[in-house]
Amino acid sequence: MAILKVEKLWVKAGQKWLLKDINWQINAGEIQVLLGPNASGKSTFAATIAGLPPYKVTQGKIIFENQDITTWPPEKRARQGIALSWQSPPKIPGVTLGQLLDKINPRADIDPDIIDPRLLSRDLNANFSGGEKKMAELSQIMAMKPKLVIFDEIDAGLDIKRLAKTVTAIQKTLVRQGVALLVITHRGDILRILKPHRVNIMLRGQLICQKTDYQKVYRTIKKHGYEKCKNCLVPAD
Repeated sequence: MAILKVEKLWVKAGQKWLLKDINWQINAGEIQVLLGPNASGKSTFAATIAGLPPYKVTQGKIIFENQDITTWPPEKRARQGIALSWQSPPKIPGVTLGQLLDKINPRADIDPDIIDPRLLSRDLNANFSGGEKKMAELSQIMAMKPKLVIFDEIDAGLDIKRLAKTVTAIQKTLVRQGVALLVITHRGDILRILKPHRVNIMLRGQLICQKTDYQKVYRTIKKHGYEKCKNCLVPAD
């Protein structure tokens, strides 16, 4: 059963069209990956689902748990169970990671395999390594008890070893809990580690391909790049 549906979605910022006629859905407990080169509209898509400005939906709907949330503010979407992990999370001086986790959920368990307890007393993202930032964000998401998580460029700044550790942590927590995951990236390497149920390709603001055979998609991108995808235009399978 689909937990979120996007129907005939058109999005613009100012006078520029950024997303064009997007149709997409994700089921509860499903893992999907959204691939595409830089500036293809992937982060805009994530921000639009989360309800962030300055993106304006001019046509179409976003349906979450059978409710039309197209006009909902971001905080209401978050309370309903939609979480967004930032590509570059901000540093917040004067607020420790532990304080933020306590504010999100005072009863949240802190898994020492996910987050180093020593980070809890440090200002959020202050001199955190790339891997520590990812784990700190994951701990915040876990405290939210979400139903859908969007990871925007989860592999940014991580080598394969650290990426594998991050994916393992996600599988240990969110995947086992049946949370729906949308992982956004412009690199295909994560496909070999994450093994998603479906792969989506976005080019120039359009969702041009949706396939379940992630291995074939990975091989195609590695050999030919994303421009090969636009010549295929295979319907969703």
